[in-house]
Amino acid sequence: MENSSLDFHPKPPSSANIFTYDSPFPIYAMSFSSSPSSPERSHRLAVGSFLEEFTNKVDILEFDSETTSFHSNPSLSFDHPYPPTKLMFHPSPSKSPDLLASSGDFLRLWEINPNQQSVEARSLLNNSKTSEFCAPLTSFDWNESEPRRIGTSSIDTTCTIWDIERGVVETQLIAHDKEVYDIAWGEAGVFASVSADGSVRIFDLRDKEHSTIIYESSQPETPLLRLAWNKQDLRYMATILMDSNKVVILDIRSPTLPVAELQRHRASVNAIAWAPQSCRHICSAGDDSQTLIWELPTVADPGGIDPILAYSAGSEINQLQWSASQPEWIAIAFADKMQLLRV
Repeated sequence: MENSSLDFHPKPPSSANIFTYDSPFPIYAMSFSSSPSSPERSHRLAVGSFLEEFTNKVDILEFDSETTSFHSNPSLSFDHPYPPTKLMFHPSPSKSPDLLASSGDFLRLWEINPNQQSVEARSLLNNSKTSEFCAPLTSFDWNESEPRRIGTSSIDTTCTIWDIERGVVETQLIAHDKEVYDIAWGEAGVFASVSADGSVRIFDLRDKEHSTIIYESSQPETPLLRLAWNKQDLRYMATILMDSNKVVILDIRSPTLPVAELQRHRASVNAIAWAPQSCRHICSAGDDSQTLIWELPTVADPGGIDPILAYSAGSEINQLQWSASQPEWIAIAFADKMQLLRV
């Protein structure tokens, strides 16, 4: 559905519900830990630097929502080769110590142990048989149903499924005709990916020879940059196009045509995240410095969909995360700041 009007006035969050962390470096990748924090009112997050040099940093932060203060522990900060393209904690809340995965030149696993004030490089996973180098990884996703599996996407057109417990490649697929920019798990053996070739494709590990194209960009050869699969209702996905202000909502039962296009951003959308505990809410953020939360209607509105909440940041927002364990919290990153929004 088309919705080009920009005359919306959603409710902004109160400034009392916005908390800012100032980093010594520009931030891109970040992740909420799903492990219970101690005390319960605190959050653990990982943030990665975005520096145009080899040595980058990952910091592990604690945020106390009672005192509204951030604490960075130097003993839990570590060097990372190149800027991490994504960070993700182990999806199981019972995992101890915390496992953190990062992508960049390789897929790496880090063991974070706040009690012992230590970080240990657990493994480096390289799928190249002939070289100590591999094509850069654009993103990855940790399988919530089978946490031994991580899927990575790469600029070499492939998606690789890793068994991280054994440290081996379970399978590698030539997924697209061009660079693969993002990957997302649905069910245990089903994942989807988006690419510079402008398509969303679904793969089932029980039939590796075939994939299903469920969407192709209406503008030929326009790359799709990000993909989010609705974990509360696996019929729905969201994707974003390069240099586009819209979020495309897909229903995998009705391939090719979006069920909605969210077009209230005034500049390119950079990040999307479904609400962890609601099948109808999604958050988006972009170059217009706006974070928008949308509630998808049960019946399409021909006049278009307006967001229900809007937040303005200090500059272009390049990343957002919605906490799975404490879903009233969203994190956004822009420039050298991370902000937590209580929604």
